[in-house]
Amino acid sequence: MTTATPATKRPEFRNINAISDLPSYRLPAAGWVSILHRVSGVLMFLLMPFIIWMFDTSLSSEISFARFRAAFNSGLGFVPGVLVKLVALALIWAFLHHIIAGVRHLWMDMSHDAVNKEFGANTAKATLALSVLLTLVLGAKLFGLY
Repeated sequence: MTTATPATKRPEFRNINAISDLPSYRLPAAGWVSILHRVSGVLMFLLMPFIIWMFDTSLSSEISFARFRAAFNSGLGFVPGVLVKLVALALIWAFLHHIIAGVRHLWMDMSHDAVNKEFGANTAKATLALSVLLTLVLGAKLFGLY
């Protein structure tokens, strides 16, 4: 009879633990761009009724355009005008980020030979910076700073 030797404990590789691993996990810029690209698409989809209302109200007549402008200045019923402007600012960011990130993805798909880790990181940082910068510029116009 031979005696079996106890097997050594092999390392176990499991999924990350949300409690202990996520606070210390650093997502690269390309990961943030990818996630925010999806978030911006969902935001634009969910706010589609607001977009359609803004488009319809601003183009129907002079009276409806005056009502449209009043919504941004004095609000819509119980919704203050500042909240309407903040929703519009969120839509501005969502559109800008989605279009810039989409162009980035298309560029990377078309020129896949030139894509490397450094290129992905640099274009991701440029996408984030450009979308935030353009949002700040248009937000300043929305809130009447110029």
